[in-house]
Amino acid sequence: MRRALLLGLALSVWGAWERSAAAQQGDSTPRPLPRQRFWVRPAASLLLPGAGQFLAHEERGAIYVAAEVYSLARIIQLSRKGRSEGERFRALAFTVARRSFNPTRRDTVFEYFETMERFVASGQYNQGPGPALIPENDPGTYNGSMWLLARRTFWADPDVPPDPRSPESVRALAFYQAHAVGPAFLWSWRDAEPQQATFRETIKRSDDAFRGAQNLLGVVLANHVVSVVDALISARLSAAAGRRAVLQTTVGPRTVVRLCLEF
Repeated sequence: MRRALLLGLALSVWGAWERSAAAQQGDSTPRPLPRQRFWVRPAASLLLPGAGQFLAHEERGAIYVAAEVYSLARIIQLSRKGRSEGERFRALAFTVARRSFNPTRRDTVFEYFETMERFVASGQYNQGPGPALIPENDPGTYNGSMWLLARRTFWADPDVPPDPRSPESVRALAFYQAHAVGPAFLWSWRDAEPQQATFRETIKRSDDAFRGAQNLLGVVLANHVVSVVDALISARLSAAAGRRAVLQTTVGPRTVVRLCLEF
């Protein structure tokens, strides 16, 4: 952002120097913009909104620069807040809901933490003491809900287990293994409902911050496009009229756009 501001200042100084040099030479005849310089103003506005307007000595370039600086500053601020809140809800999840199952903190995808919002507990992954996998049966837990979904999807009757070697049983177990939470990521918010509520609120704040930053990226893009179009129109009018064109915009109860050709 600092480089862009310096570039805009340099372009503005360059334009002022050219105008001063022409005045010193006593050349007061207005001339159209040469073809090779026609795209200078739009290109400058593409790099830094408002730079093309400054080159044409149009004060409204400050509006584009101000919008750019404000939007970029807010994007940085909201991105930092999103990361800070993200670290907070991850730490809360580990400290309150996960530590008793696994003392080692391990991060994972965001969808995992969204699931922790909706379920009080993950449930066990394997309820059997031996190597054979016996899924969680409590449908109130996340793993139990996955096993219920697997039975409803692949068994003829979700309450009547088929032969363990049948394709229906194998497919249901495969589905459960693919979607259930494994031993390293089990959790429980039981007896910690206030902390789970705080966890939900923190995730929401993180989401809102990142969403706000993403929306402002659209504002930055629009600011570039409008500044480029503005500079392009002004440059084309200057080239066609053989004199500098100034596009004046008044923002108030009514929006007025006026085109002035300077002789």
